Amino acid sequence: MHQPGRAAEIKAIGIGRNFGTFRALHDLTLDIGRGEFLALLGPSGSGKTTFLMILAGFLPPSAGRLFSDGVDITDRPAELRSAGMVFQGYALFPHMSVEANIAFPLKVRKMAGADIKRRVTDMVERVGLKGHEHKLPSQLSGGQQQRVALARALVFEPGVLLLDEPFSALDKSLRGQMQDEVKRLHEETGTTFVFVTHDQSEALALASRIAIFNHGELLQVGTPQDVYDRPESRFVAEFLGEINMLPLTNVRPDNGSTTGVYEDQTISLRGRHDVSGDAFLAVRPEHMTIRTESAPGENGIAATTTAATYLGSMTKLDLSTRQGTRLSVSVPNEMAARVSGSGNQVWLTWPAERGILLAR
Repeated sequence: MHQPGRAAEIKAIGIGRNFGTFRALHDLTLDIGRGEFLALLGPSGSGKTTFLMILAGFLPPSAGRLFSDGVDITDRPAELRSAGMVFQGYALFPHMSVEANIAFPLKVRKMAGADIKRRVTDMVERVGLKGHEHKLPSQLSGGQQQRVALARALVFEPGVLLLDEPFSALDKSLRGQMQDEVKRLHEETGTTFVFVTHDQSEALALASRIAIFNHGELLQVGTPQDVYDRPESRFVAEFLGEINMLPLTNVRPDNGSTTGVYEDQTISLRGRHDVSGDAFLAVRPEHMTIRTESAPGENGIAATTTAATYLGSMTKLDLSTRQGTRLSVSVPNEMAARVSGSGNQVWLTWPAERGILLAR
């Protein structure tokens, strides 16, 4: 698949996968850059794990071709691809020590004993397991087992490391620690990482790019900031964190910008858009500001508070417009104390450049 120690560049062209009459993956075309950290993000059954198994060579595609560094590897079996794999359940050998688990892929490749010892020692130190080399997996915590799985997958210097929801069994605190560990290992090794997750915050925190899947289709690919701030569909907008959706009518260009109407209120958006007539205006809650009255020339709508949820450093307010659209916004606790009484009317404003126009 690649030369050992060198990150791989991968191209998937028209990849599809059927299971009987069920289409799990449809016409996926995607370039994975050498050394990047790509997160495959989507709900259960969206096709992301199916694509990972095709990359690993565990599943053949029903259609399309797969290339690594310009070489067609579509029909190459998994054992002949230089891909490391970290499974959701760790998949460690229970009868082998930490050291033996990590050494296993090197022994399979018939590497010299001295080289095996050197590489295993290096990986044990890299993943913070020094002193645990002779323990069995059953003597380790979940986080330590995950570190062994990472070390075993990286020790033979694969061109690509494939990770299938590796932190799903860990508690929140340990999950955060392992995310930091994986990010550090990626930076140190320069290996291409492809990471499957259904956790939006995990993908945003770790990846250099995110590929978003739904119903077997690749909907959007971009940097975390791109997909979060500039979603191309309602599904992507709503899947990546909280977002408020306002149904607009009479959307049209207006002197280099775009306007639409909500509850007889004209709403402005920065720039021209290829959407007209009826559309959705999407605004992230953190870009909305609550005021007690409207200000001339601002985007804004009237809303009534319906509930307040204390979140520690902030309070989340649930609101409803006259038209019945439900909204949410997080505000400082002192502001919430002034406006959060049920039935209080407030004014929600946001900058024109923060509005996202999406087709209905």
